[in-house]
Amino acid sequence: MKILYSISLLLFTLSSLWVSPCEAVESVAVNSQTTRDSQTTRVSQVNPFIGTGGHGHTFPGATTPYGMVQLSPDTRTEGWDACGGYHYSDSSILGFSHTHLSGTGIGDLGDVLFMPFVGDAQTTAGSVEDPDSGYRSRFSHDDEDAEPGYYRVHLNDDDIEAELTATPRAGFHRYTFPENAAPSLVIDLAHTIHGHRNPVTELRVINDREIEGYKRTRGWASNHHVYFHAKFDRPFKCELFENGKAMPGHWSVASGNTQAVLRFDSSDQTTVMAKVGISAVDYAGARKNVETEIAGWDFNGVQRSASESWEQQLSKISVGGGTLDDQTIFYTALYHTSISPNVFTDCDGRYRGMDQRIHQSTDGPMYTVFSLWDTFRAFHPLITIIDPERDEEFIRTLLTQYDQGGMLPKWELAGNYTGTMIGYHAIPVIVDAYQKGINRFDVEKAYEAIIKSAHACPDDFLFPSEVVREKLNPKAKHYNDTLGFVPCDLENESVSKALEYAYNDWCIAELAEALGKTDDATKYRQQAKRYQQYYDSKTGFMRGLNQDKSWKSPFNPKFSQHRKDEYTEGNAWQWTWFVPHDVPGLVDLMGGKTAFQTKLDALFNEDSSVDGEESSVDISGLIGQYAHGNEPSHHITHMYNHVGQPWKTQKLVDEILTTLYFNDPNGLSGNEDCGQMSAWYILNAMGFYSFCPGDPTYSIGRPMFDKVKIDLADGKKFTVLAVNNNADNKYIQSAKLNGSTLKSPFFTHQQLMQGGTLELEMGPEPNQNAFDD
Repeated sequence: MKILYSISLLLFTLSSLWVSPCEAVESVAVNSQTTRDSQTTRVSQVNPFIGTGGHGHTFPGATTPYGMVQLSPDTRTEGWDACGGYHYSDSSILGFSHTHLSGTGIGDLGDVLFMPFVGDAQTTAGSVEDPDSGYRSRFSHDDEDAEPGYYRVHLNDDDIEAELTATPRAGFHRYTFPENAAPSLVIDLAHTIHGHRNPVTELRVINDREIEGYKRTRGWASNHHVYFHAKFDRPFKCELFENGKAMPGHWSVASGNTQAVLRFDSSDQTTVMAKVGISAVDYAGARKNVETEIAGWDFNGVQRSASESWEQQLSKISVGGGTLDDQTIFYTALYHTSISPNVFTDCDGRYRGMDQRIHQSTDGPMYTVFSLWDTFRAFHPLITIIDPERDEEFIRTLLTQYDQGGMLPKWELAGNYTGTMIGYHAIPVIVDAYQKGINRFDVEKAYEAIIKSAHACPDDFLFPSEVVREKLNPKAKHYNDTLGFVPCDLENESVSKALEYAYNDWCIAELAEALGKTDDATKYRQQAKRYQQYYDSKTGFMRGLNQDKSWKSPFNPKFSQHRKDEYTEGNAWQWTWFVPHDVPGLVDLMGGKTAFQTKLDALFNEDSSVDGEESSVDISGLIGQYAHGNEPSHHITHMYNHVGQPWKTQKLVDEILTTLYFNDPNGLSGNEDCGQMSAWYILNAMGFYSFCPGDPTYSIGRPMFDKVKIDLADGKKFTVLAVNNNADNKYIQSAKLNGSTLKSPFFTHQQLMQGGTLELEMGPEPNQNAFDD
């Protein structure tokens, strides 16, 4: 269910009176299998299986927009392609767990596994090779369905139909067993994705229809707490297990390994339903979440409510034209951008903070799962357009996490700093929003947090381990502060870190200037130029500098040693272009516009081979050495707009849209990364891109659709019309914004949010004078 907040200043000043608006799901009579009417819905255009194959790492199960619960099948728990718990190539299912990450490159969660069965009880999982060795069932994709808010599969081994739906904080299960069978269910708290350690798991039977439990996991998130409260529509008898041993009584506690086996009466009724609330706070929170959000036992009504919440979310953008596959890819991408960050406050407004203490929110909902190294590039810029109030909520969450933990997060998970990835990219998220007039947060506190998080600092922040401490406060920051550069013989991934620091410092300069902090603006603008010292004019690449300022040798721009060289998940070909904040400066470094254009052409025409026995698997989706499957390349196609060759941007955007995104489980060229891969598609398919977050300017590319309509605040609409648009007509012949001819392939966020029409006339050949300034 979508949470609506007034954007008026009056309600903002009264935000201290905020109470989380959880609502019980109303009973709505609707058959989940009923065919929809002739009017096409956005929900029906989504294919949740996109990205579940290859290395997309998405999941197909039931969730709601930015919901706490992601109730989805798990087919595997080990290996890189288990990050989402499900892989389309698998043919058996372990069960259905209530929390999942969408498209990450590291796995976690997979909490509170339910698996229905008949016959003898098994409390450990069967193997892929021998599903019968434990609880695991074979299934077929021919008897599996998914849409936003709903998932169904037939478990072949025991002839059980499993259906799942969800509210923001609760999952709803419906299992249909064969006639004359004894319905049974195993709940496994030992289950976790990537086999993380569970120091404590606990199960407690409350009565013959309710059971609750708790698990604490030490994994990617060092202190991950999940409580659950489950209610069943039929009475059960329960047997509890600790470490494989049956335990008497109604309470079971173990270090990492507890299960419950529930047996239901074998009456004529073949259906068992369960509704399960979760919470990071306590048992009372989990119970209140499920009791508040699911009042009765109307599974179809809850499914309908979830579907309606998705229809509302997906209807923020309407597209016309393109193929049916194009529209499915687009709305699936919009769906994937609406899964995380996940709400982290319970119905009563309580949540677990970065300090691991329980807090009461007074300033709107708190969120978790901030993949900022990925999402600052396109996901957050997209949200500034279609849901700016939620972006403010995200930023207020980041600032609260700073208050409680002492530093802005880099990759926050379940109220934990993980320190994953590089840079300090909460900064461009904050600055980009502020530059676009999205500023209902404590700006002075934001500036304080930004300055502290950009520098090496004493250990006056919370960290769960030495590994996380070093990631949050790396030596690279110290060297950047004291030496003015990051030596590659003293710090790993030195070039990537230095380039991202330069961009982040430019963002700081922009905010400082906007706030009238002129000395800071001058300081950070100078630091933003530090990228220049890593450019080697002889080779034409950004290279590693030793502490004596000599170049690291030998040098091969195609070489990659994953996370163990000068470049993060890439090589010199990809990282040389990460100067989005100063393209003119990079052009000068490379010898002027003509030399720059030649080098940029070479990037896309170079052989796609990558050297090194331990090269990064993230270097994927290659066009030449451009790697669309990972985020550092995502801005590069639009660089041609900055050097007078916009038709090359249009050609390459078209190639990426049509050859690297598919309506298929293997439909993504790399990890989905919490909406970033999809946000790139959405923006570019609409015809523009946020090239440099922090600069509220959009770069025009090649629209996929004949017409795109974006619903804005206050009833305004922004429309992109592509005249004479088809697969062959990929080049812009002329461009008008609200009837006025555009002299450059750019327009501003302010122009977009005022509403109006961007009209692009398309043709089959490049028009080098389409933007004649």
